[in-house]
Amino acid sequence: MAITRPRGTNDFLPEDTSRWQAVEAMLRQICREFAFDEIRTPIFEETDLFIRGVGNTTDIVQKEMYTFTDRGYRSLTLRPENTASVCRAYLEDKLYGRIQPVKLYYMGPMFRYERPQAGRFRQFHQFGVEVIGTDSPYADAEIISLAWEFYNRLGIRDLKLYLNSVGCPDCRPRYREALQDYFRPYLDQLCDSCKDRFDRNPLRILDCKSEICQNIGKDAPQIYDYLCDTCADHFEQVKQILDAAGAEYLLNPRMVRGLDYYTKTAFEIVVEDIGAQSAICGGGRYDGLIEELGGEPTPAVGFALGMERIFSALKAQGDDIEIEDDCSVFVISSPENQQTRKAAFSLCYELRRLDIKSELDYEGKSIKAQLKAANRINAAYAVIIGSEELAAGQVIVKCMKDGEQTTIALADVKEYLLGR
Repeated sequence: MAITRPRGTNDFLPEDTSRWQAVEAMLRQICREFAFDEIRTPIFEETDLFIRGVGNTTDIVQKEMYTFTDRGYRSLTLRPENTASVCRAYLEDKLYGRIQPVKLYYMGPMFRYERPQAGRFRQFHQFGVEVIGTDSPYADAEIISLAWEFYNRLGIRDLKLYLNSVGCPDCRPRYREALQDYFRPYLDQLCDSCKDRFDRNPLRILDCKSEICQNIGKDAPQIYDYLCDTCADHFEQVKQILDAAGAEYLLNPRMVRGLDYYTKTAFEIVVEDIGAQSAICGGGRYDGLIEELGGEPTPAVGFALGMERIFSALKAQGDDIEIEDDCSVFVISSPENQQTRKAAFSLCYELRRLDIKSELDYEGKSIKAQLKAANRINAAYAVIIGSEELAAGQVIVKCMKDGEQTTIALADVKEYLLGR
């Protein structure tokens, strides 16, 4: 019986990875423009990092983590998200000693034991940014504008930005109590998940996808009526900064995000009409997370976006990533002459050192077969080194698009191809 990949994972073939690389290059370029530096953290961490960081009441910690015990009897977990890991690195590697705020970005695989479906996998890939060390509403607006700029450059249409404030530990308890008072008479009608959330985190009931729970919660109290002065002022400033930049957004008091560490600003970017997994980016402020992990009180804000959902959105809109094909060369040699084959190998090596994509035949196939191979890989040029050409110190350069052939000196071929 053949071995297949684990459920909820993907193989990314060369035609896929070229598109991924183009998107990753765009993300890196935007991060350079916004002055963010890359950080890379371990794929697995101590389990307690995510229990304390993500929150013990979240579905991630309760149901979705890949946790195992290593040979030293330590409990480790494949990272289900990366913000907690970045904050751990901020403390462990003393990034708080650098000029603040610290602006970081990351990209890589994450792992959650979820029911696989379109846009949702057990191994998935995230890009994210974190600004640690400032409580300025301008930082909130900056990361939102970074995400928005990325999607616009990518050409994704019908974007909507949803904005909310989820308060802070000073004002959220009053709102939590108000929600429990509202939902208590309907407790028997709520779905099983929301019955469990009622005591643990009633704010999550607002985010339930069950139609019954949504109908019950449509008249629930809104958090705006319970925000403390500090949270209300911060939220108002974020809105004013976005207004000044001409950003369009919609207020969504039901949006609470799925992680316990969020405070104040929360936001999502959604693509309309692409199916159930329409949220393609989400984030917000998490001013208490660094302290929860053992550091000093440190404000922070960030977001994460799912890489797979980028491609789902593009596919749903009938678009694709345009890949610029580099000028490529197939070096062809006479199969019966070892000297021409060695010369072809040497020329390929020199072309690659000049950053020219180059290929050659390994098997000693006929020149005709090698020309067919050059066509199959869409080579721009074929450089032919036959016995006579080698003896004369020459090569034939054939343009594969129009079939035009030029004979030039072997010593000049590199300069000739660099000018193409």
